[in-house]
Amino acid sequence: MDIDGAVDVVGGTIEGLGIAVIVVGVIASLARYGASLVREGTATDDYRAARQSIGRSILLGLELLVAGDIIRTVVVDPTFTSVGVLAAIVAIRTFLSFTLEVEITSRWPWQAANDTGDATLS
Repeated sequence: MDIDGAVDVVGGTIEGLGIAVIVVGVIASLARYGASLVREGTATDDYRAARQSIGRSILLGLELLVAGDIIRTVVVDPTFTSVGVLAAIVAIRTFLSFTLEVEITSRWPWQAANDTGDATLS
């Protein structure tokens, strides 16, 4: 196998791992939430925890998908088109990561959490 093929396999493996992280994370989060609903009947706090857990899974999966895209793009002859497509993909995924982080923590990244551990967007 030549270097191009090896790097393509590595990039594909990392992308597959990113997809697996998202799928397994969502399933595990929903299973925990479902179990808490059965156990307690109502689970407002568990709902928030499930949303945060799903968001974290998506964030980690997106990071792996971006890494896979970058690795695969290095293998191809870099043209303005391929670099532009990569830049667009990275920009979109970075925006998604940023908004998910805000959703999970309920604060802007540059805001510190207050003493109770909660922060609100303002």
